[in-house]
Amino acid sequence: MSIPFSNTHYRIPQGFGNLLEGLTREILREQPDNIPAFAAAYFENLLEKREKTSFDPAEWGAKVDDRFYNNHAFKEQESPEKHEPGKENSQTSMKEKTALESPEEDKDMEENAALKIQAAFRGHLAREEVKKMKSSDLEEEKTEENE
Repeated sequence: MSIPFSNTHYRIPQGFGNLLEGLTREILREQPDNIPAFAAAYFENLLEKREKTSFDPAEWGAKVDDRFYNNHAFKEQESPEKHEPGKENSQTSMKEKTALESPEEDKDMEENAALKIQAAFRGHLAREEVKKMKSSDLEEEKTEENE
């Protein structure tokens, strides 16, 4: 029974959210009749993969989540492609995909983003200049009409 006005906040363990996200994705994809049995089979399959490849998706997900708060978690990065080179992991989330990009790709993306920001700012300055020119032209026309 829950208390309606409780001030208690539970802390979700690192990596648990990613495990549930993967399970949810597979349940939605497969649409099983018996969800608890499917979840048990899913987690057993995950355990077998972890034992064979020594890759723990919960630990990897915790590092990915931690990256947004503490970049030091990815100094010694181990990607899942090392363990399964020919296979794409269907449970790789968008956060994990961005974490797996190479430094050159990151640098290119940053440069492109900087160029877009600079272009947008230059456009803003140009529009402001045009507004000033239009307002000064209107003022000149009004003064000429008054004379």
